[in-house]
Amino acid sequence: MDPQKNQGTGASIVARDITKIYGTGPDAFHALGPIDLDIKPGEFVSLIGPSGCGKSTTMLLVSGLEPISQGHVEIDGKPLTKPISEIGIVFQDHLLLDFRTAIQNVMLQQEIRKLDKADMRSRADALFEQLDLVGAEDKYPWQLSGGMRQRVSIARALVHDPSMLIMDEPFGALDAISRTQIRHDLEMLWLAKRKTVLFITHSIEEAVGLSDRVLVMSKSPGRIVEEISIDLPRPRPAHLGEYPEFAVYAKKIYTIFEKLGVYNF
Repeated sequence: MDPQKNQGTGASIVARDITKIYGTGPDAFHALGPIDLDIKPGEFVSLIGPSGCGKSTTMLLVSGLEPISQGHVEIDGKPLTKPISEIGIVFQDHLLLDFRTAIQNVMLQQEIRKLDKADMRSRADALFEQLDLVGAEDKYPWQLSGGMRQRVSIARALVHDPSMLIMDEPFGALDAISRTQIRHDLEMLWLAKRKTVLFITHSIEEAVGLSDRVLVMSKSPGRIVEEISIDLPRPRPAHLGEYPEFAVYAKKIYTIFEKLGVYNF
């Protein structure tokens, strides 16, 4: 798939030689890099690699939440010098506030950003419908299933219409059925808006099932060792085994990890 054909309302991400080193002197820990990224507006790109290789660190660096030790990042052609405000982030843990209802958790974006309340509520209602959350608006997180809580966190990340969505193993705590359903829901949302997505995962199925490109990382300090373009029609089926090509992509990624001596990721 040609990424140029996938341009949407998202931002471009360009990183050059970004490196993260914690500490100084003999106790310094080289956690990541150097790595380069070229993500075009509206692309869905996944990072996959062994535990501890720096996937989450990469997310923190390109969002401005963690300072870069070396190298630089540009968002839409502008140097990254502070945390990005026009961004949505979804973590493995839903991080919902227990004392707020589902809709109140999503509308927290409106309160913090001081955006128009009626407009944000309209967006929230639309996201609740798209994510099959109608009827859950006034329920508290403890009254929702794990899958529903993660859907609420996705709605919260998207309600302010960010140009970038960064997801750090967002389905890792879910059961297989919930993962499959939310993967489909996320793809349909992405197809509608074409936000730029940087998706971090340990799952080859998720990476191939969702992405335009998969970037494979080495052991720590993580580097990008392979880039794989995924040319499968969209929307993709719940059971990717329907596509013989899926097995080809999955095997290619497994083979890369075997060559790196990685068998647990």
